Amino acid sequence: QSEPVAYIIGYQEFYGREFQVTRDTLIPRADSETVIVAALGEKPDAQRVLDLGTGTGALLLTFVAESTALGVGIDKSVTAIGVAEDNASRLGLDSRVTLAIGDWHQPGWAKQLGQFDVILCNPPYVESDARLEPDVRDYEPAIALFAGEDGLADYRILIPQLRNLLSPEGIIVLEIGHQQDESVAQIAKNSGFAPELFRDLAHRPRALMLR
Repeated sequence: QSEPVAYIIGYQEFYGREFQVTRDTLIPRADSETVIVAALGEKPDAQRVLDLGTGTGALLLTFVAESTALGVGIDKSVTAIGVAEDNASRLGLDSRVTLAIGDWHQPGWAKQLGQFDVILCNPPYVESDARLEPDVRDYEPAIALFAGEDGLADYRILIPQLRNLLSPEGIIVLEIGHQQDESVAQIAKNSGFAPELFRDLAHRPRALMLR
């Protein structure tokens, strides 16, 4: 009864564009537009952008479409990469983006990527025992939702690895759960980053920009 409409009709609007979605990808949420607004506001002239855990490609393709940047999207799911490739093609952006299999839990995943002016990431950040609405819990891919008991496992693994991927003046914009701003900011500070909080339209904490 509770299957999300986006999975039934096969697409979801995000930042004014339609993105194909399948059960292999999270459904892009309006809340995630906060990530785009923050990144474009800070680095409208970015040359290279990286999106980690790209899923449908919504963050990556939106940033590329709204700028002159070239983009790289990484996901550990082969089927998600296929969806992102279809979206890139439909939006006429396939010549400006590279999509590849990659998993930040595996050593060497970032070796050939180079450096980026903007790194975007909406990682899994739900606590493993969190109570979710049935339309999320029963339909969206668990691999993209859950991140250990406190929901912070992926931030702990990922954030310390990002310094080598960032150009000297570059920024990282991470989506966070609305109660995670202080804990993720602390992880970032421990890795030598200065975090800045951005709120969504409901005024909840939604993204951290790291410099």
